[in-house]
Amino acid sequence: MKTFYRTVTRGCAILWLLCLAHPAAAADLVSPVTPELKPVETEQGWTYAIAPYFWAAGLSGDVGSFGLPTVEVDANFGDILKNLDFAAMATAEARYDRYSIFGDIQYVKISAGNGTPRGVVATSVDLTSETFSGLIGAGYSVFQSEAGRLDLVGGMKVWSVNNDLDFHGGILDGVSASDGKTWVDGLVGVRANYSFTPEVYLTSWGMIGAGGAKVDWDVATALGYRFNDRVSAVAGYRALGVNYDKDGFVFDVVQQGPIMGLVMRF
Repeated sequence: MKTFYRTVTRGCAILWLLCLAHPAAAADLVSPVTPELKPVETEQGWTYAIAPYFWAAGLSGDVGSFGLPTVEVDANFGDILKNLDFAAMATAEARYDRYSIFGDIQYVKISAGNGTPRGVVATSVDLTSETFSGLIGAGYSVFQSEAGRLDLVGGMKVWSVNNDLDFHGGILDGVSASDGKTWVDGLVGVRANYSFTPEVYLTSWGMIGAGGAKVDWDVATALGYRFNDRVSAVAGYRALGVNYDKDGFVFDVVQQGPIMGLVMRF
């Protein structure tokens, strides 16, 4: 994962150099998790965009709640999809000249049930896990041209993770338990973008920080295609990690996988 993070960081630097070396007449572009806006030369006043997206992410790491020992998790997207109840992911941005305000929201609800080995304490246990993350941030373009843009960004991310256990049968029949935490992290980073043609563009994103968590990071790189002035699509790869450990609640995980989005601009 450290290798992947370094790769994305280098990608941002390469894109910046491309922007400096080739200020070609191509439309502007943005990160796969930050909607595309109008080209630099045509922006007039505020511009807005919204982008629902689909992230086929797997999950690996250590989780623990109720003061119990941590459990190692290594689930691919197929494993998660089998137990998925609901998921919603979207991002939005407003931009004025070099300034931008953006947000990214994710909500995932997963349910799973398993029988117990002996059925004395309980014959089965149902687990419901809900994870929410919401990022609000702002950026400033330290470099921009007709070919691309380099933004310095910073923001705050709210995490809320909640686990519910329901016991059936045995001694604990009808007993329920809930454990969860909510915390806030501050993040800083960069966005770098480069247009190869008026239709095709490459973009990278990287942020890292801490706060309630020991570390919180998010990186992505993607290729985009513009269908017209108002609609475009992106496809790439995103990885996100967070390490929270407090009062017996542990959420030390990495999510990574392909990402696809539809950008609608107005």
